[in-house]
Amino acid sequence: MSFYWVKTNAFIKRVFSKYCWDIPNNEKKIYLTFDDGPTPEITDWVLAELKKHDIKATFFCIGKNIDSNPELFLKIKQEHHSIGNHTMNHMNGWKSETNEYIQNVKKCAEILSQKYIPSLLFRPPYGKIKRQQSRLLRKLGYKIIMWDVLSADFDQSISPEKCLENVVKNVKSGSVIVFHDSIKASQNLKFALPKTLSFLKENGFVFDIVT
Repeated sequence: MSFYWVKTNAFIKRVFSKYCWDIPNNEKKIYLTFDDGPTPEITDWVLAELKKHDIKATFFCIGKNIDSNPELFLKIKQEHHSIGNHTMNHMNGWKSETNEYIQNVKKCAEILSQKYIPSLLFRPPYGKIKRQQSRLLRKLGYKIIMWDVLSADFDQSISPEKCLENVVKNVKSGSVIVFHDSIKASQNLKFALPKTLSFLKENGFVFDIVT
């Protein structure tokens, strides 16, 4: 199993303070986010689950997936969810030359603009981005959105129950929570998301989009 933090610790948040890890508030407001879509096999299902509960979320979309699924992408916007840039090709910043990485982000931005949905929200795939890449993106006006709670739904070595536990045991007011509307994550997501939504509503949390 890959190493990752399910709950981002305070030290990391301090060291990388120019990134948005959470959005503190006193209203029990939390922020659901979904990475890697739009994916026909799962995004429609996610949208239906959110609609059942009248919940809005933030989708960090991959440019090539937008290109391949334009109607599904527009459905995300039509249902009043927020949309962010997740690079054109799900690029790993740590393994990419800086100019190549920035150009890849810009390609996704072009796709978003073509759909009349410009966005300056950006989440680096894998959460991996070099300082220079981050500096240049922020200079272009991007807000880099990380996370406070990671469901780890993408990890096929964990059980769906563990995926659910990762969220409900770590969520707090202001948490930015990551799920993935991808085929890889779908088994864990289909179990964990409905139960997460019910748990959060039953415990008085309210939902908002990242802006």
